[in-house]
Amino acid sequence: MSGQPFLIGSGAGFSGDRVDAAIPVIAAIAAEGRGGAIIFETLGERTLALGQVARQADPSKGYEPLLEQFLAPILAPALKAGITIVGNFGAANPQAAAKAVAKLAQAHGLAPRIAVVTGDDMLGDPAFEESELWEGDAGLPTPVAAPLAVNVYLGARSIAEAIHAGAQVVVTGRVADPALALGPLVAHFGWDWDDLDRIAAGTLIGHLLECGSQVSGGYFADPGVKDVPDMARIGFPIAEVMADGAAVLMKPPATGGRIDIATVTEQLLYEIHDPAAYLTPDVTLDVTGVRLEQLAPNRVRVTGARGRPAPPRLKATVSYPGEWLGEAGISYAGPNALARAELAVCTIRERLAIRGLKPRLRADILGAVSVFDDDSASLRQGGAASGSGDYRAHFAFGGDEATVRAACQEVGALYCCGPAGGGGVRIQVTPRIVTRSRMIAREKVHAHFAILEEALA
Repeated sequence: MSGQPFLIGSGAGFSGDRVDAAIPVIAAIAAEGRGGAIIFETLGERTLALGQVARQADPSKGYEPLLEQFLAPILAPALKAGITIVGNFGAANPQAAAKAVAKLAQAHGLAPRIAVVTGDDMLGDPAFEESELWEGDAGLPTPVAAPLAVNVYLGARSIAEAIHAGAQVVVTGRVADPALALGPLVAHFGWDWDDLDRIAAGTLIGHLLECGSQVSGGYFADPGVKDVPDMARIGFPIAEVMADGAAVLMKPPATGGRIDIATVTEQLLYEIHDPAAYLTPDVTLDVTGVRLEQLAPNRVRVTGARGRPAPPRLKATVSYPGEWLGEAGISYAGPNALARAELAVCTIRERLAIRGLKPRLRADILGAVSVFDDDSASLRQGGAASGSGDYRAHFAFGGDEATVRAACQEVGALYCCGPAGGGGVRIQVTPRIVTRSRMIAREKVHAHFAILEEALA
């Protein structure tokens, strides 16, 4: 526990983020010489579902595929500088992820104390049977198959406890994104969990950091409208947090991007359904009184978070086996290309009818109106004078595997069966995972941590 300001940075904002982004963050925190933390937020509901599929195919998989690439360049300097690493890169298999970190560390001559946070996996738990469907999914059909996975959003308490126990690397599965930052902050400052305004402040910092470079200009950028310098070298954010929960957001020196009131405001409101009541496992966060102050270029002070008691129920993602998805595309370019792409779409529809195939079908012409979800799939109906250009007929098929593969095969047949000039066919067929959200009573969820050796015992 300490009253000294604490530095905490972001190393990743989603699965597939830049694998070198954490390097300047670690260097900047280490240069201050007072330790700190770095968080890796790599888990969404979709990526968790994909992790469940990977784990079932191979029990040694199911964690973040880029884990080793994220950590390899920063593990040694982080440990040397006393910077705690916290990540939900455990995804569907936190223990396998922890073992991968241990193996990576051993290869570098390191032996960090690694903690594994578990308790989010509630498949087969009686509490699931007592749960209720989240109201936001009430209009969706209930999957008939048995669930593949049930993962509840955990809070920050076990992360903080693991750090108190000496963990230098904390690996989690499904935790609420802001909890990745709140855990190290509680461990450092010794905040009381009933001090709701400080817990809210830490949650707000986690929310601002969780998406990586979004707050430092990445997703903000819009050339000529909201310009952001040096996007290829964009700096991921660092927060200097005070004991009272006030914080200054910044980025590493000599990196691109921008941190100002505009970028912070966008991230502040990102994915918040109710600014007065943002529900997390640790606190109900009220951001309506948050104040932002530009202290200097790329330095924004954040204050004013308020907290109310956490909700009585926690959200869980339930993954079910779904239908198969087939995606297939073919390109047409040059004079009259749009008409040829339209003919390809019409031909595929007729071929499905001739063969008696009845997949769910979505057909778009990319380069025309597909982005705007216009089923007409034709620019000319909207008044375009010329059909020349470069267009791609894209098909998505849903259904059983045999039907989807047969439908995709018909797209491949367009090569020689026409229209003229088609090329670049790409086909992918994959099983789908369907997710629903359910609400589980808080007292039914039991999160805990174990040091890696203990977790494997």
